[in-house]
Amino acid sequence: MAKAVKGNDSVKEIKTIGVLSSGGDAPGMNAAIRAVVRTAIANGLKVKGIRRGYTGLLEEDIIDMDATSVADTIQRGGTILYTARCPEFMTKEGQDKGAYMCRKHGIDGIVVIGGDGSFQGARKLAERGINTIGVPGTIDLDIACTEYTIGFDTAVNTAMEAIDKVRDTSTSHERCSIIEVMGRNAGYIALWCGIANGAEHVLITERYDHDEQRIINSIIERRKVGKKHHIIVNAEGIGDSEGMAKRIQAATGIETRATIIGHIQRGGSPTCKDRVYASVMGSMAADLLSQGMSNRVVAYRHGEFTHFDIEEALNMHKDIDEYMFSMQKKLSR
Repeated sequence: MAKAVKGNDSVKEIKTIGVLSSGGDAPGMNAAIRAVVRTAIANGLKVKGIRRGYTGLLEEDIIDMDATSVADTIQRGGTILYTARCPEFMTKEGQDKGAYMCRKHGIDGIVVIGGDGSFQGARKLAERGINTIGVPGTIDLDIACTEYTIGFDTAVNTAMEAIDKVRDTSTSHERCSIIEVMGRNAGYIALWCGIANGAEHVLITERYDHDEQRIINSIIERRKVGKKHHIIVNAEGIGDSEGMAKRIQAATGIETRATIIGHIQRGGSPTCKDRVYASVMGSMAADLLSQGMSNRVVAYRHGEFTHFDIEEALNMHKDIDEYMFSMQKKLSR
């Protein structure tokens, strides 16, 4: 059993913690779960796994976990605890029920692995006396308080490799290719791939001016000087890749194909970075709960692993690096 130190609001003795993954899955979540479980056990705590996120909490899909429960999982994609989105947990009744279920099962604190929506739920549990620590797990890299989120490194490498392959066939057929990558309304995967794959255009929601004619003119001019193929990386938040391909082909006379990479970016064995960083974040989350801390989000910022108040984290704003964006345009000439 761990003796608590001063947390956000009170001193609380922690005996048992839970861990859940919520929202979209991301490579490296299993590394984080493994680190939570084994660090908590090393700290003298009991651990319960909550399957299917907040849905599983409300439905009491809760299991005991020990060190062997997470053996041979660090290299696996997805999440061994499964995940789901839970509209019911957005209601006061759902949140009250969640806190009740924690107390019913003797859970003093929970590590929540997910994105901003998951952290909103964690904050509501903290308000109801359940110590909570958030761990940023999303391929979108769109959590403002942290420069790293679990799964981004694997997802962006998966997308990069796929775009390399599309470029090969695009070059062979002298095509224009529009390749749509994931990221919801965030353009980080698109921007990184645009730089890494040497794309001629990168379309991201944060900076897109909807000037399709400018892109068409660029394709025509580059073809005149001998360029045989053209790669456009399109962010999921912009979408309409198929329609864009048809319009570009009609305007330029150049065969244009759209490729939507899709959920392949969510899967696969996590990279070394995602395994190591997720392990550090999971371990830190378990340590914070062991110390009686609550309502915190683990983060990586300015080269260090740290943590923020959830309220502060949710109120932060994040934007695309302007230098990276302008640099990409220079390099694509």
